Amino acid sequence: MTPEQFIDAALWFPESDESEPFGSGLLVYKVSRQRMFALLNPTDPAVVNLKCDPELALELRAEFPAVTPGWHMSKRHWNSVRLDGTVPGDELLEMLEHSYRSVARGLRRADRDRVLAVLGEESPTIDAQH
Repeated sequence: MTPEQFIDAALWFPESDESEPFGSGLLVYKVSRQRMFALLNPTDPAVVNLKCDPELALELRAEFPAVTPGWHMSKRHWNSVRLDGTVPGDELLEMLEHSYRSVARGLRRADRDRVLAVLGEESPTIDAQH
């Protein structure tokens, strides 16, 4: 997955927002402008931080060498994933969706219910044009 494909997928989610609060080209993706669910460093190789259940985080790190403890984040709850092509795109989309849903569940009730109702059972896909 390219950084451009990742950006498209991250912005696919309901009420997702992209910003650069840290400058230096680091892109932050938030749910309802409240909570971060992804942080992308698009330099080569691009790296994305994604929130993850602690047990699943360990499993993903064991399965994929490109998945490591979250850079500048809680090592227990965040993974860093190199977008170097070694993690299949569908697997990366699952990680992104897991991160989004995990963060959305922590929103205020009204925001959480609205966002998750709009999302429903849908999942993002990879746009092959990038």
